[in-house]
Amino acid sequence: MTLAVSVMGLSIAGAMLALILVSLRRREPVVPDSDIAEALQDRLWQIAESEERYRVLVEATTQAVVQRDGQGRITFASEGFAALLGVKPLELIGSTLTPQVIERGASEQRPDGVRVVEERLVPVDGVPRWFSFIEMPAAGRTDGPSWLRAGQDVTGRVEAARSLDEAKSRAEAANVAKSRFLATVSHELRTPLNGILGMADLLLDTPLNPEQRTYVEAFRTSGKALLGLVDGILDFSRIEAGRLDLAAEPFDVAALVEGVVELLAPRAQDKGLEIALDIADDLTALRVGDADRVRQILVNLAGNAIKFTQAGGVGVSLARAGEGQREGFVLTIEDTGPGIPEERIPILFEEFEQGEDSASHEGTGLGLAITRRLVERMNGTIEARSTVGRGSIFRVVLPLPAAEGAPVPVPQPTLAPRKILIVAASPYQAPFLARRLSRSGAAAVVVDSAEAGLDALSGVAFDALIADRSLGDAAVRRLAAEAARSGVRCSLILLSPFDRREFGAPSAKGFDSYLIKPVRARSLFDRLLEPRPTPARGTADAPALPAPVQSEPVQSAMAQSGPGRRVLLAEDNPINALLATKALERLGAQVILARDGLETLAAVDGQGPFDLALIDIRMPGLDGLEVARRIRAREAETGAEPLHLVALTANTGREDVTAAFAAGFDNFLPKPLNLRALPGLLNRRAEAA
Repeated sequence: MTLAVSVMGLSIAGAMLALILVSLRRREPVVPDSDIAEALQDRLWQIAESEERYRVLVEATTQAVVQRDGQGRITFASEGFAALLGVKPLELIGSTLTPQVIERGASEQRPDGVRVVEERLVPVDGVPRWFSFIEMPAAGRTDGPSWLRAGQDVTGRVEAARSLDEAKSRAEAANVAKSRFLATVSHELRTPLNGILGMADLLLDTPLNPEQRTYVEAFRTSGKALLGLVDGILDFSRIEAGRLDLAAEPFDVAALVEGVVELLAPRAQDKGLEIALDIADDLTALRVGDADRVRQILVNLAGNAIKFTQAGGVGVSLARAGEGQREGFVLTIEDTGPGIPEERIPILFEEFEQGEDSASHEGTGLGLAITRRLVERMNGTIEARSTVGRGSIFRVVLPLPAAEGAPVPVPQPTLAPRKILIVAASPYQAPFLARRLSRSGAAAVVVDSAEAGLDALSGVAFDALIADRSLGDAAVRRLAAEAARSGVRCSLILLSPFDRREFGAPSAKGFDSYLIKPVRARSLFDRLLEPRPTPARGTADAPALPAPVQSEPVQSAMAQSGPGRRVLLAEDNPINALLATKALERLGAQVILARDGLETLAAVDGQGPFDLALIDIRMPGLDGLEVARRIRAREAETGAEPLHLVALTANTGREDVTAAFAAGFDNFLPKPLNLRALPGLLNRRAEAA
C-alpha cells in the first residue's frame, strides 16, 4: 500500500507539470513574460518538493526499489538497492545487474497482478539476508511493460520463524521418543507383573493359613495397583503420540453405565459409602462410539469420587443431551467428598496434578488428564464444580450419535396414583429412587429416619414402603410391622450385596421382597408390580432370597475344564511359561512348551495335532505374528484343520489387537494373564470339536 501511494504521488507530480505545459499552449489572454516565468518557477518548486517528499517516503518505507523495462534494464534504482551491489544508483541505469539469489521462500500471486516473493540474497558484503519483495507492473513503453520491485529486509522474521519451526520439530520428535519409551517400559513392566499376579492367584489356590493368605492377598492387591499405574502411563503415551484410535461401533450406553456402577459398588460399600445410578427414561441407549473408552472415562471419574469420599456416597446420572446432529448423552458424577478449592479446578485436568496435598494421594495424577483427552477426542466436553466441605460434581457431555435403527425408548410402566414411602438416610440412592418413581406418576416421599418413617405411616395411606437396612435391623422391623398394620400392600428392604445372606429371608422380617443397591430401574418396577402372595406375611411362601455372589477361587473356576486337551504354549519368559503351564495342567491339559518362533513351528509340524495354541507376540527369532501367518499359510497349502490360535501379549492397544487378528489369531489375551479365561478357551475348543 505504501509503495502504491509513493508511485501515485510521482504520477500526480508529472501530471501537474503536463497541465502547466498544456495551459501555455492554449490561446489564453496575454500576460507579461515575467508573470509567466514566476508562475512556472513556483510550480516547478512545488513539483520538486512533492518529488522529494515521495522520494523520502519511499526510502523510509522500503530498503530496495528498482524499476526495469521490458528488456530487464534498470530505469530507476534506490540508494538501498544500489547499496546491495556496492554502487551508486546512477551507475545502475541501463544495466541488468541484480544481487545473487541463493534461496527462494514463500511466494504469492495476487489477483490484481501484484506478486509477493521472499528471496535470500548475497549483498556485496557477503552476508546473506532475506528480503520480501513486492512486484507490480508499471507504465508501459514501446519496448514492453516495465516492472517495479520494492523490498524490505525480513531476515530477523524469517530466521525467527525457522528457529521456531525447528524447535517445534525437535519438541515433537522428543515427545514421540518419550511416548515410545513409555510404551516400551510399560510393556516391560507388564511382563513381570504377569508373573507376580499370576503366581499370586496360583498360590491363593493352595492350602494357606490365614496369615499367609493375608500376605498373598496384600501383594496381589499391590500388583494390581501397579498394573493400574502402568495402564495409565501407557494410555497417556498413546494419546500424546496420536496413536490412540477410537472405535465407532454400536453399544448400549445404559447397560455399560449400569455395569460400571455395579462393578464399583463393592469398593464403595467397603468404605461404608453408597453408590447410586439414575438413567433418564427418554434416553436412546444404543449409541455409536468406543464403549471401552466411555467405560474408562466413567471408571476414572466415579473411581476418583469413591477414592476421595470418606462419608456419604457417590451418585451417577445418565441423561440425553443436545438435539439433532449434536444429540448425545451426559454423564454426571456427584459425591459428598471433601470438595476442591475453586482455584484448583482449572488445573484439575492437567498432567501429573493430584489433590491439594499430593503427599496424601496415590497415583500419577494422569487419570483426569487422560479422561479430558479422551472426552476431547470424542468432541465432547468435561467440566467440574465443587464446594469445599460439600462435595464435587463432574459433568461429561459426549455427542455420540444414536445407532442406525436404534429402538425408541420404551415408556416405563405407570405407577400413578400410588404413594410410596422411602425411609433411608441416603444422599443419592433415596433421591434417585424418588426421582425415578415420580417420572412414572407415583407420589414419592423420602424421610431419613425410622422415627420420621413411623410418623409418616401413621398419617398417610401409602401403597408401598422401601426401607434401607442401614437404619438398623430393629428399626426396619418396626417399619415393616407398622406398614403391615397400616395396610401397606408392598414392603421392600434395601440391601447392599454384603447384606443379602446376613439379613436372611425378607419375609422373616416382615418384608415382601428386597432391592439390591445400587438399584436398577427394572428391578424396582418388577418388585412394585409383581403380584402379592396371598398368604400372610411372615410365612414361608414369600420369595426366597438368592445366595450372594461369591468370588470363586481360581481352582473352582477352572475345575474340569480341559481334561485330555493338548495345548502348545509359545512363551520365552520362564516365569510366565511356568505360570501358564501350571494353570493349564490344573485344568487337565497336556502342555508342550516352545521358547521361540522356530520351536513353535517345529512343534506344530512334529508334535501335533494340538487343540489350542497360546503364542506370545514378542519372541526371539520369529515373532508371534509371523508364526501365526506361517501356520495359516501351511494350513491353506495342506488343507489341515485350522489350529485355534490365541495371542498373548503385554501390548494391549487397539492396533495390537487388530494386528493379531490380521495375522490369523482367533483370540487375544492381554498380560497379566487372567487365569479364569483359560477354562473358557478350552471349553470353547471342546465344543467346537
